[in-house]
Amino acid sequence: MLEKMRQKRRSDGFTLIELLVVVAIIGILAAVAVGQYQRSIVRAKEAVLKENLFRMRSSINQYFADKGRYPFDLQALVDDSYLRKMPVDPVTESSDTWITEFAQLDDSDISTEPGIADVSSGATGTALDGSSYADW
Repeated sequence: MLEKMRQKRRSDGFTLIELLVVVAIIGILAAVAVGQYQRSIVRAKEAVLKENLFRMRSSINQYFADKGRYPFDLQALVDDSYLRKMPVDPVTESSDTWITEFAQLDDSDISTEPGIADVSSGATGTALDGSSYADW
C-alpha cells in the first residue's frame, strides 16, 4: 500500500527537470521565431523599396514620353498626377531621402532642358542579398 502511494505521488505532476527541459525548448523555438520575424520585416521593406523605385522610374519615363522633357524635380511627378503622392523610402522611412540623377544631355536628346532621369534610395547599408540599397 505504501508503494502505491509513492507511485501515485510521482504521477501527480512534473519534476523540475521535465519543466526545465520544456522551458528550454520553448525558449529555443521563440528565439528562432523572432529571428525569422525580423528577417521577414526586412524582406518586406526591401520589396516595397524595389516597387517604389520601379513606380517612380516608370513615372519619370511616362513624363518624358508625354512632355518630351524630364521632370525638374520629383514633386513635378505628383503635381502633374503621374504619382498620387511621393512614395516613402521604407528603409529610411522618409520621402525626402530619394537621390536623383540628372540626365546627361547631348546632341541626340530631344529634350533641351535638364531634368531627373533616374532615382535611387538614399538608404545606407546593404540588403539581405548583399547589394547596396543605393545601387538599386
